[in-house]
Amino acid sequence: MTDRQEDSDRRHRFSEGAGFDESYEEFDLDPPELDVDPSRVDPIDSRALADMLDERQIGSEDVDAQELIDVGLSYTQINRYEQATEAFERAAQFTDDPATEQEAWVNKGVAHAELEEYDEAIGAHREALRIAREAEEDAGEYDRASPEHTATAHTNLAYALWEFGETAEALDHAERAVEVDDRFAEGWYNRAFFLADRGLTEDALHSIDNAIRLGLRNAPVLEEKARILEELGEDEQAEALAEEANELREQAEQQLVEEREQMRE
Repeated sequence: MTDRQEDSDRRHRFSEGAGFDESYEEFDLDPPELDVDPSRVDPIDSRALADMLDERQIGSEDVDAQELIDVGLSYTQINRYEQATEAFERAAQFTDDPATEQEAWVNKGVAHAELEEYDEAIGAHREALRIAREAEEDAGEYDRASPEHTATAHTNLAYALWEFGETAEALDHAERAVEVDDRFAEGWYNRAFFLADRGLTEDALHSIDNAIRLGLRNAPVLEEKARILEELGEDEQAEALAEEANELREQAEQQLVEEREQMRE
């Protein structure tokens, strides 16, 4: 807003000529493609015009949506989440494939969550789930959308809802994630987290054991299982897992240091 205000303050003042005679016809340097309906578009939105031109001049077949997703993922790897959300939004805009569109919205939701923009994250994940519902209703062609992305959308929506204070609905979506894909380890871990948060420790232990059996064995998972075991009075097992979690965390930190040193060389 500050930049726009400064531009307005510095606006060049045109010379005040005598004007045109009445014989001159009205003319406009702007092509009709640039006509904007102010009831639909905020005239101060600098991106609205570019988006409208993209839709009119660039066909979906001319854009590699998957490549845009890869660009967004590259942005997330260097913590440039705002740019990532824009790349994912463009990918969703220019693809005709439900699975690709769903993937773009899921990743957009993740990027918003990293920015702690949980309202936007919730909206993105709900959009991904809407695509899955429509694909399922479209002559039963559910495979046109990806169950993997649907499960991820449910579990990430659960996280965003929990951060937003909607704990009951968060658990509902955590349950749906593992119903959609019972091989989704991250979904079982999140289900365990939300169950433990509500004091349902026996069910939480079952869920986190499923996550570990499916290959998700890292420091946060083991620490969560240790907390669950403590709640169940299994102190010795909890202590052993906490020690293993510390070892895994130290190994991960050491690996990160080594990778950074290699990058500098």
